[in-house]
Amino acid sequence: MRTSLNVPEEMLAEFDHTWQAEGLDSRSRALREAIQEYVESHHRLEQASGTVVAALIFDYAHDRIIEDLHDVQHEFQAEIDTTSHVHHGEWCLETVFCEGAADRIRKLVYRLKDFDAVGRVSVVLLRGDGGLEGEASEDSP
Repeated sequence: MRTSLNVPEEMLAEFDHTWQAEGLDSRSRALREAIQEYVESHHRLEQASGTVVAALIFDYAHDRIIEDLHDVQHEFQAEIDTTSHVHHGEWCLETVFCEGAADRIRKLVYRLKDFDAVGRVSVVLLRGDGGLEGEASEDSP
């Protein structure tokens, strides 16, 4: 099936550089693999059950989102154990360490992904009642 995508030029150039450096034979193959990884990571998050321990790593435009982000963090304060925050110019990088019911952690992840000012959310499921031992990231680079 053929499809078209709108991708920022810089991102496409970096993507092309990456798949070529890995020795893949085409951009199409690299896109298929990237899509497969995305689908698999989404399923890991969706299939998690019981109590999970996770690290959520995300970047965001500080001035555009900070008040809304604080509201979300207060809404999920029972699940959030601690956060680590660093500044990189106008962008911030934050790691949120949390523990709680898998459905609450999923809601937190999807709330973060819903903000336009959040660039990316990666999830590392560290432990859980639902057989997560050894499984890694929700978003792979």
